[in-house]
Amino acid sequence: MKSFPKIMYYHDGRHSHMYRYEPPMSKTEMNAMIDEVASTSVDAVMYCLGEGRTMLHDTKAGELLGHNQEVWTHEIFRRANQNAVALINNGQDPLQLICDRSHEKNMLFYPSLIVNAGSDSFAIQRNSDFRKNNRHLEIGASGNVDKNFKGFEFLDFEHKEARDERFALIEETITKYPIDGFELQFTIHPYFFQPAKAYKNRHILTKWISDIHETIKSGNSSKELLVRIPNNIDECLALGFDVKEWVEKGLIDGVIGEKTGTESYRAGPMDDIRSLVNITSNSPCRVYSSLPIQVGSDRSNNATTPMLRAMACNYWDQGIDGLYLVHWYADWPYAPEFYDKLRELPHPDIMDYKDKYYFLPKRQSKYPASTEQSLPLPRKLEIGKPIKFDMSISDNLERWHSEQRIHDVLLRIRIGSTTELDTIEIKLNDKLLPSSSSRKINHMYLMSGPRYRDGGYWFIFHLTQEFWPVKGSNTITITLVKRDSEISKEIQPIEKEITLFHVNAVNELIEESKSNIDFVGFHGQTIFHNAKEKISKQ
Repeated sequence: MKSFPKIMYYHDGRHSHMYRYEPPMSKTEMNAMIDEVASTSVDAVMYCLGEGRTMLHDTKAGELLGHNQEVWTHEIFRRANQNAVALINNGQDPLQLICDRSHEKNMLFYPSLIVNAGSDSFAIQRNSDFRKNNRHLEIGASGNVDKNFKGFEFLDFEHKEARDERFALIEETITKYPIDGFELQFTIHPYFFQPAKAYKNRHILTKWISDIHETIKSGNSSKELLVRIPNNIDECLALGFDVKEWVEKGLIDGVIGEKTGTESYRAGPMDDIRSLVNITSNSPCRVYSSLPIQVGSDRSNNATTPMLRAMACNYWDQGIDGLYLVHWYADWPYAPEFYDKLRELPHPDIMDYKDKYYFLPKRQSKYPASTEQSLPLPRKLEIGKPIKFDMSISDNLERWHSEQRIHDVLLRIRIGSTTELDTIEIKLNDKLLPSSSSRKINHMYLMSGPRYRDGGYWFIFHLTQEFWPVKGSNTITITLVKRDSEISKEIQPIEKEITLFHVNAVNELIEESKSNIDFVGFHGQTIFHNAKEKISKQ
């Protein structure tokens, strides 16, 4: 068994596991999530403890998901409860089972805790009694926080009671199970203090992590403490995470850098993790880059092998120690291609000379705009105002050309809300790309799409050697030189995407139902409701 994992595989234990199996789950079925990645490049399994507030194993310090429910309104959450209860009542603690199975299959095992989350407005049937009965411990309870703040209902770690409840669960897991380490997951819900106090209160989290470190290292234990944090050190500090001090004091053994909030689910091919690499360079603390599999575009839900090669090689080039595969269980049930994707990841030298697909992520309706980290696309084009995009490339094309391994280098750009009468210039590294090397494809209107419709014009360039991108940073510049005079200059691709997404969903529903439908109504989607405060957001 490797002492330091190079490839870590995160599994939430629910979506492709306890939510899927009919109760009662057997030991074999519980172990399946481990067996599915055995004998692959995976060195360590990172297993999410329940859903953060409540657990799906035999805990005394925490609460079992659904233990406080008499009548269920969500059959899937009930199924997870049924499966956990059945295993526990049969003397088979789910956490113990998969911990043992990981070791049997020569993989390390790290429980992972979503440290903070919302309260009753978020999956209420999965909520704990501790959270329901202690609303005064929430960030918004102070009365000093805007109700629109995303962490309004989260635990305020300025309160000792909040920190103690979390610590008790962590301590129990560390001392009760033969784990190889523990992960604190800060990124999906990165709010722990009132916004105005976060930086000032960073010492509180440092002391809390110091206590966890002392517990996990007691008795000269080789168990490790890992933290999953934002991939930018300045953002960490703004949230109250003094990662540099954690590293300098030797409180953590590894950091996993990724985007925050729902964007942590999406592939970030151009993510820059070097600020974390820099603060750990003179310490034994390792750095991992998160590698999500979900793309969520109109053409690809999950990343293809060339996409993953491009992302992984970009990360390896930044000096990381390993990759953290997050939300790959979204590809379940796993097909042969899934295992092909896993095979090459630890070997940048093998991926180096193979096909790659670099891309810039584009905001989709499934992943709303994040206030923490913006996406490079889409951007509005205005006449005479160039817009620029940075794209990192790990390939040394000149080297591979000398070895006759370059077949083609393509640059493909899709521009929405444009017509055949617009004039657009595209440069790569300040070199104007000639129209003679390009092909323009009219996708202004589509009857259908691989996942949903997203039209526009494709500008496809077969780049000759003089226009090849360089290893490292490259700049793409797009300029709208002339606009079709009969089309509005205001381009709003986001509105178009959301509208088309809903229309496509309705069309699919009608097709599947085979019914004669005369009228379809669109209603608002409630995203927050607080009757006491008389607030409802749709």
